[in-house]
This record gives sequence, structure tokens and C-alpha cells, in this order.
Amino acid sequence: MYDLVRGPFVWVAFAIFIFGLIFQAFRFYALTKRKDQVFLNLTPSPQKVPPKGFIEGVANGLISLKRTVWGTHPRIMVVTAIFHFCLIVTPFFVLGHNILLDESWGFGLISLSEKTTDILTLIVFICTAFFLYRRIFLARVRAITSGYDYLILLITAAPFLTGYFAYHQWFEYPTVINLHILAGEIILATIPFTKLGHMLFFFFYRFLIGNEYSFSQGTRTW
Repeated sequence: MYDLVRGPFVWVAFAIFIFGLIFQAFRFYALTKRKDQVFLNLTPSPQKVPPKGFIEGVANGLISLKRTVWGTHPRIMVVTAIFHFCLIVTPFFVLGHNILLDESWGFGLISLSEKTTDILTLIVFICTAFFLYRRIFLARVRAITSGYDYLILLITAAPFLTGYFAYHQWFEYPTVINLHILAGEIILATIPFTKLGHMLFFFFYRFLIGNEYSFSQGTRTW
């Protein structure tokens, strides 16, 4: 079983991940269209508008921030930011993964200490429990929650949970490590086709689609 999940299953998961992202990128361009440029022939005003000072620019930025999710739900955004940071950093810089990477491909990334990755994993558990609590006990969140949302939480937490069990030698190690690898392959293969894909497409959408939450005016529209 170990040879299967570490061999063919890995290549299948990576193939689905890569071709899935390519498919979603083409789908994005197929569902959107380029904005029409509007040219206005405005008569220049005789009075020049003085440039904004630094303090005024910062103040206007803070006022604009209050109208975004960061301003309306700051606690949610802080937890979400921490969750995504740990979710992305931990798998890439965990020592065990880089040892396997070096054995298979002859190179590895910088590895965090085992204690650090252990703490980051626990933070992922705490954040996951926070999101689960909101979906179960907050009426406004529970009203828009379906089984799909719980499944996504499970898929997200499973690699960290099984990895934590494997590192601490809890339960039967061969079974746990197989489940850990399989859970990683499942999350990799599902990223392009579930809401997990927002981790990769977040900036893609925020720069290309113009709306109140975008980082630019955008060049495309739905």
C-alpha cells in the first residue's frame, strides 16, 4: 500500500492538480470578457488639485479599509490570515517532507524546526475548530452551511491531523503514514475543483476582476 500511495497515486494527484489549474484558467477567460476602454475628452480645470499628503493618504486608506471585510469582521480576517499562512508554510518547510524531497529529487527547501512545525500544526487545528464552531453554533453561518462545507474542512485538516499522529507515533504508524500521504494527495487533487482553489486564484481574481474588494481596477469583467 505504501508503494502505491507514494508512487502512482502521487503522479495522478499532481496530474489532476496541474491540468485542473490549467482548465480553470481557461474557464476563467471563457467566462469573462475584457473591459471596454472608455475615452473621455474632458476640459482641463484651470485649478490644479493639490496632491494628497502622506497623513491624508493614510487616513483615506484606513477609511476605505473599514468598508471591506477587514473592517467589518476583523477577528475573522485575522484568524483566516493566520490559518492560511500555517496551511501553506507548514507543508513546504516541514523537515520530513524535505527529507523525502531530497531522497527523490536531490534537493530540498529550508526546513523549520520540528517544534515550530508542531506549533504551526496545532494552530491549524485551533483555526479549524474555530471555523467549525461558527458553522455549527452561529445561526447566520449555519444557515448557509451544507455538508460540502464540512467536507472541505475535513479534507483541509486531514493531512495535518494524520501528519501530527505520524510524527508523534500515535496509533499504528504504517497505517497512519499511508493515510497521511493519501490525505495530501486528495487535497492536492481537489484544489482546482473546490473552494480550496481560492488559495491559488485569490490574487488572480483580485487583480483581473474589478470590484470593491479588488487590488486594482481590473482588466476583465463577468
